[in-house]
Amino acid sequence: PAVPKKLIVVGAGIIGLELGSVWRRLGAEVTVVEFLDRITPGMDTEVATAFQRGLTKQGMTFRMGTKVTGAKTSKDGVELTLEPAKGGDAEILKGDVVLVAIGRRPYTEGLGLETVGVTPDQRGFIANDHFKTSAPGVWVIGDVTHGPMLAHKAEDEGMAVAEVIAGKHGHVNYSVIPGVIYTTPEVATVGLTEAAAKESGRKVKVGKFPLMGNARAKAMLQPDGFVKLIADAETDRVLGCHIIGPGAGEMIHEICVAMEFGASAEDVALTCHAHPTVSEAVREAALACGDGAIHV
Repeated sequence: PAVPKKLIVVGAGIIGLELGSVWRRLGAEVTVVEFLDRITPGMDTEVATAFQRGLTKQGMTFRMGTKVTGAKTSKDGVELTLEPAKGGDAEILKGDVVLVAIGRRPYTEGLGLETVGVTPDQRGFIANDHFKTSAPGVWVIGDVTHGPMLAHKAEDEGMAVAEVIAGKHGHVNYSVIPGVIYTTPEVATVGLTEAAAKESGRKVKVGKFPLMGNARAKAMLQPDGFVKLIADAETDRVLGCHIIGPGAGEMIHEICVAMEFGASAEDVALTCHAHPTVSEAVREAALACGDGAIHV
């Protein structure tokens, strides 16, 4: 009903950071407690570091490598018992409200699945073979099965299932599912991170462009952030893209299209982009995979 004076967020994942940043901008003192030593696990490390730095600059406080071992509520708020994740002395952290954002789980209990012969795994997820379950005529999509727990992934799967039921060849390209963190600035990602690309055995090249060199971002007074493009060093094929900055969630889609068509970084670099737009930074990052960005 009101902006809390002190908000504690347990979990430095997407939901915790989105909601924590909202309440911070509304005036709350926000402390994020995270078990790991980094925020947004799975995200490109360089982007995650810049992201945390930006949120800290906005006034959010981070307690990394810390676990919550107890909680006690009272009319005055909540007291959390914290301990170092690697072991150590406990301490008390007080707040008015605590947001627990430590992960998501499928809602598959109580659906009567056992009556048709469908058995979820220990975490509640339902396995599938091209969307088919173990029960004839029962199909599965979205958060109750494996893959990114994202609405647009579920929508793609729903379309694919409808095509399969209609006798066609429904398909979802799970390598090109964008993810967006709706903070200010936004963070958007698609495809492989730099680390994942290297771990796959590929030789990669990385093109980066800071928004400080982008006219539109500077005019908007939002020059913090960058575009990072990952490409195969041998074929120049785009493998992934990671953006932090204003409108990142809108900008990521041109790379999604490029990846669907198997485009090279050079293809993106040779595509004319309107000026002044923040999207020019995507082209500059692609240019940086080759001879170099123009406005760096």
